[in-house]
Amino acid sequence: MPLSTPTGFAPEAKLAYAPITACRVCAEHLPLGPRPIFRLHGAATIALISQAPGRLAHLSGVAWDDPSGRKLREWLGVDETQFFDSPTFAVTPMGMCYPGKGKGGDLPPRPECAPLWQDTLLKLLPNVKLKILIGAYSQKHYLGARRKRTLTETVRSYEEYLPEYFVLPHPSPRNGIFMRRNPWIEEEVIPELRRRVAALLLDGQ
Repeated sequence: MPLSTPTGFAPEAKLAYAPITACRVCAEHLPLGPRPIFRLHGAATIALISQAPGRLAHLSGVAWDDPSGRKLREWLGVDETQFFDSPTFAVTPMGMCYPGKGKGGDLPPRPECAPLWQDTLLKLLPNVKLKILIGAYSQKHYLGARRKRTLTETVRSYEEYLPEYFVLPHPSPRNGIFMRRNPWIEEEVIPELRRRVAALLLDGQ
């Protein structure tokens, strides 16, 4: 299972992503210190844009290798090999370092991160055809005034944001009650997500 480091790039591209790996802008606010976690590949066609890595990801250096990741792969309709060992999926979170724990779960991503690095990350991914916006923070950043009053309403209106964006709630086990209250997500939204991901995987073969 690879670490979250860029691969599949020309040597000169290192000049673009090296500052991200070395970023220490938020160091004084991070309880475990800075460890930017992202995954880039020059051939990636899907960008997973979520909140921020959790504590387990911080310790391992690997994004989505946790219960949330297992649920995400189920939603995407892929196995671990397709997810971790293929170039298809890039991981470009709104905050690239673990922000620490709050009363109700992990703290929000540091606000300094996305304005600094999101544009740089996506410029390194010229082949991305689908940006999957996971959770409210990425949806606010990318959709702006186009997002709805609540995350539930935004996800219900997912077709409005296609084909560039696919909006999802976070697959965290903490969202189990939310998912049970909104069964239409797994009945209607997730099948369309799987269809689009399968088509992009097929195109990449």
